[in-house]
Amino acid sequence: MPDEKQGGLPAAIWMMICCLLPIVAIYTLAAMGIVISPMILLLLMILCWLAMAGHMSAGGHAHHHGNSQGKEVAGPESGDEVDDELIDTSEVLGSAHVKRFGPARVIEGELLKEPEAAFQQVKERLVGQNVTPILQEDEYGQARLVLLPGSLEDGRPNRGPLIHWLLFIATIATTTWAGALHQGVNLLQEPERIAVGLPYSLTLMLILGAHELGHYFAARAHGVKVTLPYFIPVPFALGTFGAFISMKSLPPDRRALFDVAVAGPLAGLVFAIPALWFGLGQSQIVEATGEPAVTMLHHGTEVGSSVLFAFIAKLALGDAISQGHDIALHPLAFAGWLGLIVTALNLLPIGQLDGGHISDAMFGIRRSATISTVALFALLFLGLFVWSGLLMWALIAFFLAGNKGIASQNDLVPLGTGRYSLGVASLVTLFLILIPVPHAFYESLGIHCPYL
Repeated sequence: MPDEKQGGLPAAIWMMICCLLPIVAIYTLAAMGIVISPMILLLLMILCWLAMAGHMSAGGHAHHHGNSQGKEVAGPESGDEVDDELIDTSEVLGSAHVKRFGPARVIEGELLKEPEAAFQQVKERLVGQNVTPILQEDEYGQARLVLLPGSLEDGRPNRGPLIHWLLFIATIATTTWAGALHQGVNLLQEPERIAVGLPYSLTLMLILGAHELGHYFAARAHGVKVTLPYFIPVPFALGTFGAFISMKSLPPDRRALFDVAVAGPLAGLVFAIPALWFGLGQSQIVEATGEPAVTMLHHGTEVGSSVLFAFIAKLALGDAISQGHDIALHPLAFAGWLGLIVTALNLLPIGQLDGGHISDAMFGIRRSATISTVALFALLFLGLFVWSGLLMWALIAFFLAGNKGIASQNDLVPLGTGRYSLGVASLVTLFLILIPVPHAFYESLGIHCPYL
């Protein structure tokens, strides 16, 4: 979570507390044997939202990308203003008219050149002028050139790698604790059995680390300034709420935005799928135990709970999966399965999630905002009426990723066929992970069907 412009780290901590408080309450009540209804959880979400909204309105605003990227930029300094002589863009925009918004200038008109050539010409004209150009589409489909005085880069120095390493080590500790506890070992009572929790911990950290480093190296390749990953340790449940990086400058164009967004999920899948496949080979087929939430808590999951999971299980276990319906997951498989879930959640086309940025790059930030709203309400609906466990992810998506997406400096550059096809493939992957196997497909896959 990036620091808030005015509030600094305390504002970021306050935001994290607001997001985690309902989740901590749920686990505390569950440990006491009290089952909380989805409607009460929704009420907690609303109360936390009101608390956070009140704090933010008093101290500024924050941008965050849950499990992925966040960004904030500094506005123009007081007294800075765009020189009117720089507004002459007749060689780039035809029939243009100028609007003034404080020190900034907005020029709207018909684009006379290809977006790349037009933006490059504008940048060359502004060399040495301390003005940042942004080329985007307005609500009528025409080109809009925004000239902002100063730089949009976050010029504050990084805190250094110490905080990143401390969070990384703390998350290894909490995931090792969680991995051992999943196997019935309390490391506070049996610290010598720490190795029991390492397969889960190291595998999950490898998947999360690959995901964030995918973002990191893609951003660096496009000249986008980013921080090292921040891991989020928690002393219960899965041992972590993932990780994120903070973007300190805007992507230069939509292609860069797309590459940075899609690189994380792809890098995570490179490790999650082999971990799941190898771990399934060491897992056990068991009789169905009933409720999906119960089996998940005991590291069991239905073979048909996901199309992609069923396909990988068929490759790893062959005909064995026709003998039962649930799989008692080995810690490696459990970490790989979580890697798939984390990837799917990040691919949701919502706000600051990876899928939100992919949607921004594919459809434009205005159309993507509509897609984001629909997806967020769909997730909330599923959490209320299908599986209450999704409410936790709806909460995280709403607070940490539900704000507007990131526009690139040149938001008119087309993606091209290759990137667009990869974006479609990422959305297909999202559905393959989240959608259960259709009833008619069980027999063709050779999987025991629980719906007979």
